[in-house]
Amino acid sequence: MASDPRSSSPPASAVSASIGEVAYLTVTAVTSVGAFLRWGPPKDVLLPYSEQSFRPEVGKRVLVKLYEDDQQRPVASMRLERFLQDEAWSLSQGDQVTLVVAERTDLGMKVVVNHAYWGLVYQDDLTQPLRRGQGLTGFVKRRREDGRLDISLLPPGESRLDVVGEKVLQALRESGGYLPLGDKSSAQEIKARLGVSKSAYKQAIGRLYKRELITIEPLAIRLQPGVAATLMQ
Repeated sequence: MASDPRSSSPPASAVSASIGEVAYLTVTAVTSVGAFLRWGPPKDVLLPYSEQSFRPEVGKRVLVKLYEDDQQRPVASMRLERFLQDEAWSLSQGDQVTLVVAERTDLGMKVVVNHAYWGLVYQDDLTQPLRRGQGLTGFVKRRREDGRLDISLLPPGESRLDVVGEKVLQALRESGGYLPLGDKSSAQEIKARLGVSKSAYKQAIGRLYKRELITIEPLAIRLQPGVAATLMQ
């Protein structure tokens, strides 16, 4: 006799999330009442047929919102639009937020913000590859007049330049202390190599130059010899 998926105990490394959160969970079984998702001990969570936007297969992962039904039982829903709001009046520019990646659009990457709102990371602000279901930290770049959120993966102000500077130093370490991107390099080249805008790159390397960590050429930057010996260890 087949065991009830609800009584299964996933391994300690299984993905878990709390009620009220959006999570990317693996389908463990499909039954007459719906699909069961690996949620964590002590049991899997039900994704009813009525809460499915398509029929998931065992072994596949689905992006869901975890909530309690009328009988206070934990259930999952793929119909995120029922739970997430477009308008985020409680958030302001510069706020640090938690993100869950939802899907790619023509403009960039649609994300879930603080498990409660929709947000958008524009293509120009994608500083790293993102995958569906990935959780990460972001920042409110702008709250538009209609309450919708534009999201950045980099912190605002000086902290943003520090992050870009670290990316530059990491790239220099990985390329032996020489990076073929300078003041005169195109924005496309910089974006393709580092995932940041030319403006942010120029500001960051200017700060590194003032700290005497690099030298700047029209089409390249180099680690200072003494710095290179230290960083390349």
